[in-house]
Amino acid sequence: MRSFFISLQSEFYKSRKTLAFWAAIIVPVVICGLIAFGYYTSSEKILKYNYPGMMLWFQYSSAALGVMGMLILPFYVMFMAFSVNNIEHKNDTWKTLFSQPLNKFSIYSAKYFYALMLLFICTILFPLLTYVSGYLLQTLVPKYTFKDYDPAIILTRFYGKLFLASLGILSIQFVLSLIWSDFLKPMGIGFIGVIAGIITANVGWKHAYLIPYSAPTLALRAASGTKNARPEDLPIFTQEIGVSLACAAVLFVAGYFILSKRNIK
Repeated sequence: MRSFFISLQSEFYKSRKTLAFWAAIIVPVVICGLIAFGYYTSSEKILKYNYPGMMLWFQYSSAALGVMGMLILPFYVMFMAFSVNNIEHKNDTWKTLFSQPLNKFSIYSAKYFYALMLLFICTILFPLLTYVSGYLLQTLVPKYTFKDYDPAIILTRFYGKLFLASLGILSIQFVLSLIWSDFLKPMGIGFIGVIAGIITANVGWKHAYLIPYSAPTLALRAASGTKNARPEDLPIFTQEIGVSLACAAVLFVAGYFILSKRNIK
C-alpha cells in the first residue's frame, strides 16, 4: 500500500502542470459557466415556457449532460489516458520507473488509478457546478423555479451512471496508450470507436451495449427516458454498464501484463 501511495503522489507531481490535469477542472467550469450565462441572459425567453421546478432543472442540466456525455467526456478520456502514459513515453522513463524499489503492480495501478481520479474529478464537477449555478440563477432571476425542486438525486444518478459508462473507454484507451507511444494510433482507434458507438446507440442496434464506446450514449438515452419519471427510477446497472465494468476489469489486468512484458528486461 505504501508503494501505491508513493507512486500515486509521483503521478500527481509529474502531471499537475499538464493539459490533461487542468482540463478535468477547466472543461466543467467553462461549459457550466457558459450554460448558466446563457440562462441568465435569455431569462425572459425561458420564463415564457413557465417550466415547473423539476422540468426547469431537467432542461438546464440536460444542456451540459448532452454535450459532456456524448462528445466531451469520451474525447477527454482518450486524451487523458494518452497523456498519463505519454509522460513516460516522451521521456523514455518506463525502465527507470520500474527499476525503483517499489512494487511493480503498485506503480502500474497507481498510474491507472490516477487516470481514474482525473475522470472522477471531471465527472463530479459537472453536477456540482450545475447544482450551484442553478441556485445562483435563482438568486439572480427570482422568477425562476429552481427553488421548487431539489435535483441532487437526479444529478447524482445521471452523472454516476455516466462515470461508470466511461470506465470501459478509459481502460481501452489506457492499454492502447501503453502499447503505442505515438498520438495518432490510440486516438484514431478511439475516435472511430466513439463514432461507431454513437451511431449504433442512436440507431437502436440491439447489440450496441456490447461496444464499450456506446455506453455513454446509451446512458444518456436512458436518462432522457426518465423525463416524466421519478429520478430514483433511473436504472444504474444496465447492460451497457455491466459491459463497461467487465471491460475495465479485464483490461486493467491485461494492461499490467502487457506493460511488464514489454518494459521489464
